[in-house]
Amino acid sequence: MQDAINFLNGIIWSPALIYLCLAAGLFYTILTRGMQVRLFGEMIRLIKSGKSSEKGISPFQALAVSLSGRVGTGNIAGVAAAIGFGGPGAVFWMWVVAIFGAATAFIEATLAQIYKEVNDGEYRGGPAYYIEKAMGQTWYAWVFALATILACGVLLPTVQSNAIGNAVVQTLGEGTMVETAMGTLSSTKIITGSIIVLVLGFIIFGGVKRIANFAQIVVPFMALAYVIFALSIIALNLTELPRIFMLIVGDAFTPMAGFGAAIGWGVKRGVYSNEAGQGTAPHAAAAAEVEHPAQQGLVQSFSIYIDTLFVCTATAFMILITGMYNVAGPGDTLIVQNVAAATEISSPAFTQMAIESVMPGIGNPFVAIALFFFSFTTLMAYYYIAESNVAYIKRSINIPGAVTLLKFALIAAVFYGTVKAASLAWALGDIGVGLMAWINIIGILIIFFMGKPALKALKDYERQRKQGVEHYTFDPESLGIKNADYWVKRHKK
Repeated sequence: MQDAINFLNGIIWSPALIYLCLAAGLFYTILTRGMQVRLFGEMIRLIKSGKSSEKGISPFQALAVSLSGRVGTGNIAGVAAAIGFGGPGAVFWMWVVAIFGAATAFIEATLAQIYKEVNDGEYRGGPAYYIEKAMGQTWYAWVFALATILACGVLLPTVQSNAIGNAVVQTLGEGTMVETAMGTLSSTKIITGSIIVLVLGFIIFGGVKRIANFAQIVVPFMALAYVIFALSIIALNLTELPRIFMLIVGDAFTPMAGFGAAIGWGVKRGVYSNEAGQGTAPHAAAAAEVEHPAQQGLVQSFSIYIDTLFVCTATAFMILITGMYNVAGPGDTLIVQNVAAATEISSPAFTQMAIESVMPGIGNPFVAIALFFFSFTTLMAYYYIAESNVAYIKRSINIPGAVTLLKFALIAAVFYGTVKAASLAWALGDIGVGLMAWINIIGILIIFFMGKPALKALKDYERQRKQGVEHYTFDPESLGIKNADYWVKRHKK
């Protein structure tokens, strides 16, 4: 099974997808005149403003929900894997994909707002909705919806829960080995998986508002605590920082770990972590209550900075400063070996060892706790995204019990991921990310050439901003944007 999954991964994550992610970000950066830099101050202002409503959540809640999807295992285990397989230079390419990806994130989030709907009293939207309305291709929207239900409902949850299980084992040990129908499993992982399933079930059966309320409290707290911890370790080794920075930049263009490996792993883990272009974050963006679609686009753009430039960089610096990493070469060889050769690269072990080396007795439990919250909130985001696409399909075909079936499928995937091997979980997750990224990035590029709706929305927003309006309005018909039914009705009211 592992060989089959790896073969499929090699096709999906070919160099074509890697360069497509980078090219799309560069393309939108140029077209928006670097909006991710020009409008940085406006992003901060928008996060602090705005309120929720009966139909939608606040811009900050939407940011928290999308961050709960972005800030997850990729920030701890994913960064370690990028360094372990691509060398320190992979971190540089994670930065590149973040800076360019912020423009891609703006486009897809703005599209989600433009084409959102009111469904069962709540805002719903995302790539399936804007593909159907802006491209006029329902079949392509269905392909995305089905791929997303598979990815977020089954494939991606295994990665998050697996990281929690591995971190707990790293802290408490394997415990007793138990013979089960799924093979020989660690009792520690079985107990951990059971706890995750119980808590997750309580929250996801409570609906999107409960998810948003939980995320807006937990996400800022956990991200801040983790960054403070990382900054403390960096401060204790401040003199090492220039050397580490030069190591990252220098290795990005040298063949030490392979030029292609550094770019490939940097982009793959960068996209996995910040999700720019993947098509997941637009679902939360569509749920926000805003005066103008571009506002939530700017807020979502800022979340890329939080995820990659803050949290991922903090993890990378911790690992590289302490030297707690290996770099894999061809076959089973190691180009760089600083820790035990048996240390699993696709796990949070490097991060735990980095903290443990500076603060003995703290690293393992701290990373286990951080991973629990990082990964748990990501699992909630995955459920919300999958549910949004089930709701999209139910517009055409009413499938009784579809949402309940999704909940149990996700819970089963979470338990499976907790107790199984990390390499299999990450491979399944990469397939999910790759499928969504291919479909979504091609979709938003086609939509751009068909009518430029997101770019028109940005220009309209900047025009009103220059005029100093107190309350923003959005009239899609005057901008030549079709099928934005929600905003047409709102503007007429």
